[in-house]
Amino acid sequence: MADEDQKRYHRRRAIAGMALLAILALLITAIGSHGSAHHDHIKSDPSSHHAPAPHLTAVEEQARTHQAEEKAVDSVLAYTPAVTSGGSKGHELALTFDDGPGPYTQQLVGVLNKYHVHATFFAIGEEERYFSAGTALELRSGDVVGDHTETHPMLASLSARNQREELVEQIARIELLDGPRPRLFRPPYGSFNAITFHLLHALHLLMILWSTDTDDYTLPGVQAIVQSALAGAHPGAIILMHDAGGDRSETIAALPAIIRGLRKRGLEPVTIPRLLLDDPPPRGQPLPTSLAGD
Repeated sequence: MADEDQKRYHRRRAIAGMALLAILALLITAIGSHGSAHHDHIKSDPSSHHAPAPHLTAVEEQARTHQAEEKAVDSVLAYTPAVTSGGSKGHELALTFDDGPGPYTQQLVGVLNKYHVHATFFAIGEEERYFSAGTALELRSGDVVGDHTETHPMLASLSARNQREELVEQIARIELLDGPRPRLFRPPYGSFNAITFHLLHALHLLMILWSTDTDDYTLPGVQAIVQSALAGAHPGAIILMHDAGGDRSETIAALPAIIRGLRKRGLEPVTIPRLLLDDPPPRGQPLPTSLAGD
């Protein structure tokens, strides 16, 4: 009987030992899983200093870029109400087009898209009644649309009330096309005064002038437009051209040579907000005066 009790005792010890080993194995597995999960959490936490940036969809990336560029506009507005160029430390410049949209706008945007170039368009509000497809294509293509007033008047000749109407009516038309609210403004004919600056401040608009005028609106010929654009090309340059307001076939024909010429020099065309983000103009520059002599 004693032998039988002893056998039962040893069997219970063996079973207890196996149970203990099983419990220990479960504990080790649980601890390992918790540690791995904790490690994964640290890797994916964007607040971690060494964590890689989370994967973003194209829409999310576009939204993040737009937000950064909006902040860049605000940053420049904090020290100047108007710019004629960006900084000179980078390798970027901006191609800008006035007076659209028009019958040539979509063709012109098509050329930009072919060369993977984003530009800035200063649109006239009333033209959206007839050629809004051009502005819609600009927006879909990733270009930036700024305010060029509702009817393209000499602003300095208008009252404060009429100047404000010219600005806000164009903004409303762009928003009706589901475009972002314009943050950039270019005065028709380069005409503005102190009232204009006051209104731009209230509307959070930055005036964008230019460092190089190609005079393409005079129809000087394709080669003349190319030469003007490249002669004025330098880091931070803002080059003025037109996508409407007349026959723009010469401008469209000149674009490929302009883009190739810029890239041959190591210069890359970008939008104005991108230029302000990557290489903003220096502080302390004198305030520009009306280019129309007003």
